Amino acid sequence: MSSPPAPTGRAHVPGSADPADVPARTDPARVPAWIVWSLRVTATLHLVTVLGQAVIAGMFVTGEVDMLAHHNLGATITTVLVGLQLIAAITLWRPGRGPLWPLGASALQLTLVNIQFVLGQERQIAMHIPLAMVIFGLAVSMTAWTWRGPRRAAA
Repeated sequence: MSSPPAPTGRAHVPGSADPADVPARTDPARVPAWIVWSLRVTATLHLVTVLGQAVIAGMFVTGEVDMLAHHNLGATITTVLVGLQLIAAITLWRPGRGPLWPLGASALQLTLVNIQFVLGQERQIAMHIPLAMVIFGLAVSMTAWTWRGPRRAAA
């Protein structure tokens, strides 16, 4: 025989809002599809450019000095894309009512990419290369989450 549940000290009032019945403010299941897709696309494109930057940097380091101009252009494109990702993350949070943390993660990525840009311009390679690894890890994590984390609302 099972015993009855222990009393909680609160009487249940019919019609009152039980916290378990109230939907969370950040309900990813209710995020509109276009918002989820905007974050997916911008995060994925940002990751692709980060990977492209690594390939171009490798080509430059192995002697193809013309690749430095391409690496500089890639840095500009990467910065723009992570800025667009930040806008998509803001949209996910408001008005999409999704989680707040992607906004913070995108802001961090934008900050780090801007620092990376300056370090590259100043030829501070001792900091530029390790920071590139951090940026890569964040870009992979964000992109992976966008494809398995947020869910769009049923249309």
